[in-house]
Amino acid sequence: MKIGFLINPIAGLGGKVGLKGTDNASREAFAMGATPIASVRAVQFLKRLKELELTRKINLITCPSVMGYDAVKSAGLTAEILPLSIGSETSAEDTKLAVRLMMEKDVDFLVFVGGDGTARDIFDALNGKVTAVLGVPSGVKMYSGIFAASVKEAADLLQASINGEAQIIDFEIVDANEEAIRSDKFSTRLYGFLKGPYMPARILGSKEISPETLDELENQRAIAKFVVEEMKLGGTYILGPGTTIKCVADLLGIEKTLLGVDIYRGGKVIKDVNEDKILGTITDWNNTWLIVSPIGRQGMLLGRGNQQISPEILREIGKEHVIVAATRGKIQGIEGTILRVDTGDSKVDEMLRGYIKVVTEYREWRLMQII
Repeated sequence: MKIGFLINPIAGLGGKVGLKGTDNASREAFAMGATPIASVRAVQFLKRLKELELTRKINLITCPSVMGYDAVKSAGLTAEILPLSIGSETSAEDTKLAVRLMMEKDVDFLVFVGGDGTARDIFDALNGKVTAVLGVPSGVKMYSGIFAASVKEAADLLQASINGEAQIIDFEIVDANEEAIRSDKFSTRLYGFLKGPYMPARILGSKEISPETLDELENQRAIAKFVVEEMKLGGTYILGPGTTIKCVADLLGIEKTLLGVDIYRGGKVIKDVNEDKILGTITDWNNTWLIVSPIGRQGMLLGRGNQQISPEILREIGKEHVIVAATRGKIQGIEGTILRVDTGDSKVDEMLRGYIKVVTEYREWRLMQII
């Protein structure tokens, strides 16, 4: 089977530095100290293919340098390299040209390492042509449905597809306006559909927007009241993104960013912090808690849209100081009612796995599993 494999090397750069995306912001991300993560995830994916002994069943067709071959070489594999010339800075046009060249090679499957922006570029390049596409998650948000739940799940899903065990279905590709998101305004639209492999729990599907119904709002306020009542006097709280956590901030009488991460301590808030700001501000980790809510439908708790809360920060906080809040409606919409983490650090992911209390109403919580 011919597998087209490409990497968007700047995907995910904006996560830890708090840019909420990398579209048109890669130089700013590097200036803020961002380090590439797509290549690391690409190597992890390819090594997993070796473990599954899939490399005997596939022929890899990839791009030169940082867009593919460097990772292939690092994983100890071989591949056919496309006749593509790329500069020191890659662009959406490089991705689109690579996809068109892969289609000329009649690839059976197109695997990419990137985020929503890369998925949109692939959609544009295919221009109606049909081939199966699979996203290895490496972006900041990944609201589109084409992404596997993790790097490992991506490799396992490719294996299932080759063995004829996965169903090929249409997935929504979402266009998120990153300029609006950086201004703390949630703005998305349906961009199109790509065909990709589906197996339960291995593909998360597209993000579900929280409904603005009276019942949902009342549920969020009830959760917020309970969380605020349980907060420790003198404690420091890292507040994750989302409408449920914003309700907590509203009840505290502070202004919080809707789509960013903030620090609350002593009646004051430090808004829209990144990883460095969190690590530079907090000194007493024993008296620090994290309040987060999973992404609707996807059930992703950490590793999507909140990468400012990095593995280093999570090691300092510890699982026992993670407070999870989600409305009943959100929980009902999560496939399998299972939460997920994908921090990029396998040891931190393992630390977080197991069961955790989730606040679902005033003085009401339920145990949910994190995998």
